Amino acid sequence: MGSDSDSKLSPLMQQHQDHLPNLSSSPSPANNNSSSKILTLPTILTLGRVAAVPLLICTFYVDSWWGRTVTTSIFIAAAVTDWLDGYLARKMRLRSVFGAFLDPVADKLMVAATLVLLCSKPLNVPMFGQVPWLLIVPSIAIIGREITMSAVREWAASQNSKLLEAVAVNNLGKWKTATQMIALTILLATQDSSLAEPGILVASGVLLLYVSAGLSVMSLAVYMGKIWKVLLK
Repeated sequence: MGSDSDSKLSPLMQQHQDHLPNLSSSPSPANNNSSSKILTLPTILTLGRVAAVPLLICTFYVDSWWGRTVTTSIFIAAAVTDWLDGYLARKMRLRSVFGAFLDPVADKLMVAATLVLLCSKPLNVPMFGQVPWLLIVPSIAIIGREITMSAVREWAASQNSKLLEAVAVNNLGKWKTATQMIALTILLATQDSSLAEPGILVASGVLLLYVSAGLSVMSLAVYMGKIWKVLLK
């Protein structure tokens, strides 16, 4: 999102290792300096995502076109900076332990907040009708998966390198993230909007969210299967 020492520094580094220095080789003084800094440019971008969560919550409940536009823009900006901070950390060699810890935390806060907000406003989609649990079910699956994986990576970090390799990010996780971001962007953009009248966009957003939830559960099962194989050896 390492070497053994990298992973032991933070349980979340296996998922977002773009911020991490390579501790397995002898680092240069410049790398030592960047890894010891707390406020590097990538980390500032990550902090910006954390600070944007309360703003997202406030604008979500503004019942006007600009509130909807600002909310969607905040979410899209958060998704872009999620990629950008990792790119800058690699390109400018500004990886840090604090950044590796904070990056996945910022992602989970933004996604969880968005899911809870969407659940607080039940959708009326002609294709599905008024179903109170329409967004609640995939939201529970996605948030539950993230909580479980955080705990698993915490535990794996205290064990050995083989377990850490078992919980390394896989392609299912990447597809889950992609479909999740697209789904949430669509659902935010169509809140109380005339675009939602035909229900096509909203329905596509709901379907993508269920796909993301399915991929979340599948990727969790894959991780657990790999861990089980390691424990049986």
